[in-house]
Parts: sequence; structure tokens; C-alpha cells
Amino acid sequence: MSFTPRTPWQDRSVVVTGGTRGIGRGIAELFARQGAAVALTGRDAEAAGKVADDLARTTGGRVCGLGVDLRDPEAIEAMAAAVERRHGHLDVLCANAGIFPEKPLREMTAADIDEVLQVNLRGSMLAVRACLPAMERAGHGRIVLTSSITGPTTGFPGWSHYGASKAGQLGFLRGAALELAPHRITVNAVLPGNIRTEGLDAMGEDYLRQMTASIPLGRLGGTADIAQAALFLASDEAAFITGQTLTIDGGQTLPESLDALTTTG
Repeated sequence: MSFTPRTPWQDRSVVVTGGTRGIGRGIAELFARQGAAVALTGRDAEAAGKVADDLARTTGGRVCGLGVDLRDPEAIEAMAAAVERRHGHLDVLCANAGIFPEKPLREMTAADIDEVLQVNLRGSMLAVRACLPAMERAGHGRIVLTSSITGPTTGFPGWSHYGASKAGQLGFLRGAALELAPHRITVNAVLPGNIRTEGLDAMGEDYLRQMTASIPLGRLGGTADIAQAALFLASDEAAFITGQTLTIDGGQTLPESLDALTTTG
């Protein structure tokens, strides 16, 4: 079965992990507004349900919430099965869930490392694996990983374990893209820069000002900036794109130094 154009999105089933807040919520909202059937996940089932109800009300779309701990392989498998039963098929996985606790390397414990890698890297891999049978039955699929500029492109003190997990996602996607291409399943990633979310706001005003000053476009990104990219990579128009990464950072990774920003314009 070939992946023939079927958009608009009314007959597409989308899973967004980590969809209760931040970038994940923005992705879930956009897909719902486009008419897709959306299942968003979070560790807290009650919170996921409340967010889903809110998005269904504000978008007029079909949204459900599922409680899923991405450290638990059985829970992830159950998630994929539940979505396929509910929607009849599973077409798109946005593997977005991630954590970014700050911890200097000298203070980092094995447990700190394990937690970040389990959620960000292992959780993404397990989510992809769990969704494969449904996508293979459908004869097509789109997988979009939320990586980051931190790790693959840049580094930041206190987030070496986070950076390692995000760089690891890109190594995974290239191998996965090759394995899944014969099944007409594409695997791509978005690499957000500094996006205005609850997590970024928690870093404080000084951090926000510093980060804004480092972005050539002069503003922090919004969740909609990432959601639009995910929507494109999940679309029929992106059918010939796989194993690729898309950096969405307002030009933050372009300057050689801050001097490059003060001599332009």
C-alpha cells in the first residue's frame, strides 16, 4: 500500500508524547486545529486528560489524553495499542517528551544520567518501536523527534546529560530512517533553540534576556514555530524527506561570536 495523498488531516491519527505542556502541547494543539485525531501523553493521566479536554474545547478537535511513563516499556506498548484501537489506525508519532534537569558534571550521579537518558533517548526509541506495527499495518507513517540544538550543535554548562540524550536521538533517527524507509515510514527531527515555554520561563528574566540577545531574529521562539515544522514533516508534502534534521532557532547557532551580532544591521 503506497502513501497516497489524503490530506487534509481529518483521517490522520497522531500521537504526541509529552503533550501536556510547552512544545508538546503546541504540537498537539496545531494538529487538532488541522482536524487530526490527537492522543497526547503525560506521566500524570489526570493532567493529560485535563489538557486534552481543554484543547478539544478550544480547537473543536478530537483530542484524548493518556497517562504514560516513558520509562516503562509495557506502558508505551499499551499506549500505541490504545491509540490504534481508539482511532482505527496510527499515522504520526511526535516523540516530544523530554526532561532537562540542570546538574553540573561534578555533582551528577549515575541516577541523574540514567533518568535523562531513559526519558529523552530510550523513551523516544521505545515509543517509535511501539508505534511501528500500527504504521506498518497502515502502509505508511511519519515520525518526528523533538531533539534540540543543545547537544547536536551547541553545549551549555549543567546540561551535558541532556545534550548527550539529544545528540543520541539523531544517531538513532538515521539508522531508524534506513530501516523504516521500505515501509514508507519517514523519521525526521526538529532541533529547537530557545523556545518560550514554562520550563524556559523558570530560568528567570536574566536568562531570558541573555538568550534573546543571542538570537539574530531578536526574539525567543514560540511553540507554534516548532509545531508548524512538525506539521510539515508529518505531511504528504514531506513524503520524500527522511533521516533529516531541521534547526529552528532564529539564527542562534549562526554567529561565530556575539561580535557578529553587533556588527550587522
